[in-house]
Amino acid sequence: MLTDYPKKGTMSVQEAGRLGGQKGGRRTAETHGREFYEAIGHKGGQKVRMLIKEGKAQETR
Repeated sequence: MLTDYPKKGTMSVQEAGRLGGQKGGRRTAETHGREFYEAIGHKGGQKVRMLIKEGKAQETR
């Protein structure tokens, strides 16, 4: 039965969320700004480009 297991922490997820303050995305936007998201987008685009190139190389083999 699920209730037989000891409680791992003293705080629920909901309580932790309240103590944590603002939601993650909003907080990140406030602390890092636009340049942070631009850098992430650029890195993601580079990764996609690399994966496409690798996929095309596999097709030609």
